[in-house]
Amino acid sequence: MSLFEELIEDRQEDEKIVKSFEPKDSLSDQIFEGLDGKFSMRDDIRKRLIEISNDFIESFGVEFFIHDIVLTGSLSNYNWSQYSDVDLHIIIDFDETEYPMDLVKEFFDAKERVWNEKHEIKIKGFDVEVYVQDLKQEHVSSGVYSILNNKWLVEPERNKPNIDDRMILQKGEYYAKQIDSLISKSHKIDVLPQIEVLRKKIKEFRQGGLDSGGEYSYENLAFKLLRRNGYIEKLIKLKNNVTDKKL
Repeated sequence: MSLFEELIEDRQEDEKIVKSFEPKDSLSDQIFEGLDGKFSMRDDIRKRLIEISNDFIESFGVEFFIHDIVLTGSLSNYNWSQYSDVDLHIIIDFDETEYPMDLVKEFFDAKERVWNEKHEIKIKGFDVEVYVQDLKQEHVSSGVYSILNNKWLVEPERNKPNIDDRMILQKGEYYAKQIDSLISKSHKIDVLPQIEVLRKKIKEFRQGGLDSGGEYSYENLAFKLLRRNGYIEKLIKLKNNVTDKKL
């Protein structure tokens, strides 16, 4: 396959991913059941997600009071797709610990990373990702389901958001080219400072979109495009490889 054909194929795959952001007529019947917009989580799914969460919580090695376990992200909303993850959030009040806040965040970041890398669990074909969330952190998602209490905390509404395909593809390709450029230069020079700058830039770009336009902002959807087509993972692996060589 020529370079031109590869570029065309990549573009077509990206366009397919962008189309997946369009809202569906119903929530996923693999996860929820119900009619006329009144949905509840399937009992077998709920029990399995609690089982998965308990395994993750046991990995802490330290006791914390669990305020809730919630499902959030696209699978708790109408914009679910084949690319969606089961985003399980364990809700803990960080202020209830006696340790400094930055230490608590580092602890949970490490636990998340180790557990998610160690396990490859799928629920109805969707990858399971587990996170810890501070009780005071605001819910950005327009769909949040309490698995512990079996009820909606934020019930999703099906609307037709104005999704700008062109802007999403344009910004996604802009960042993808920067990542590819860093990969191509990594064997010649130390690109670690440039990696850090780009990671911060992408993070702030996405957060700005979430703050101003919510989960359907083109900034957040461009980030999701980069994650779904593998470029966020490429950037993380590049940082690890460059760090390993440097050390």
